[in-house]
Amino acid sequence: MKRLFDLILVTILIMVLLVPMLFIILAIRLTSKGPALYWSDRVGFANSTYKMPKFRSMRIDTPEVATHLISNPEEFISPIGRFLRQTSLDELPQLFSILKGDMSFVGPRPALFNQDDLIALRSENGLDKLIPGLTGWAQVNGRDELSIPEKVAFEVEYMQKKSFWFDLKILWMTFLKVINNQGVSH
Repeated sequence: MKRLFDLILVTILIMVLLVPMLFIILAIRLTSKGPALYWSDRVGFANSTYKMPKFRSMRIDTPEVATHLISNPEEFISPIGRFLRQTSLDELPQLFSILKGDMSFVGPRPALFNQDDLIALRSENGLDKLIPGLTGWAQVNGRDELSIPEKVAFEVEYMQKKSFWFDLKILWMTFLKVINNQGVSH
């Protein structure tokens, strides 16, 4: 049922958001050098690696590490990158990862390929058996402010409570957080 829900919702959203996404692509291309999409190596189901697309919000010479590990991330943000991140519009290309089946709407956010501590702790707790999500229980309970153990604790709680109605609650909470610009620190 979860996959069917994902397919129906993602099809509707892609149809509705296709034109705005084309405008974002154009804005990125006009304001900074490089491609509009950034393909990030992420760890998904069963710790397999896949390419996750995002609208590029950083310059093309940015080090390939999590933003919070860069000493001065502000110097690498593209002219419209801050806006894309604060509004979470940089995440829209992940709708195609949901369509493909690499992601779901709700689940643990996919780890970067080099976040060994997060990947190991998730595996210890059986979270590698969940399909990663565009949003998740940890996202709506702190997002960038959570430590890795706190994030994993919320993800374990999600795994224990997982249901269609819980997913709808998380999607609604995500919508409210995005509209109110809460939880994004970089």
